[in-house]
Amino acid sequence: MSTNYEDRDRDRRPRYNNGGDDDFDRGRSGPGRGGRSRFRRRRICRFCIEKIDIIDFKDVRFLGNFIPERGKILPRRISGNCAIHQRMLAEAIKRARNIALLPYTTD
Repeated sequence: MSTNYEDRDRDRRPRYNNGGDDDFDRGRSGPGRGGRSRFRRRRICRFCIEKIDIIDFKDVRFLGNFIPERGKILPRRISGNCAIHQRMLAEAIKRARNIALLPYTTD
């Protein structure tokens, strides 16, 4: 067993790229690497564009656009809603589910 402290530190050092620089960048996309670009145009809130103040929970056809087949509420990053309208939308969907206008799950 070696008492040299440099040998101990060398053994504890993490080995990230296994001897090749090509493996280190694999799987990462970015500018100049041939992957998808990271920067997409921000989606604009539909409710803000149409200047809707209150989301009606009785409008089942409209609320159905924000519920996929699994029955979950679409997240804000996918639907493009602002935070205020996403909270109002989630509350309207929950109210519609509570009085059986919308299903909780699909069969």
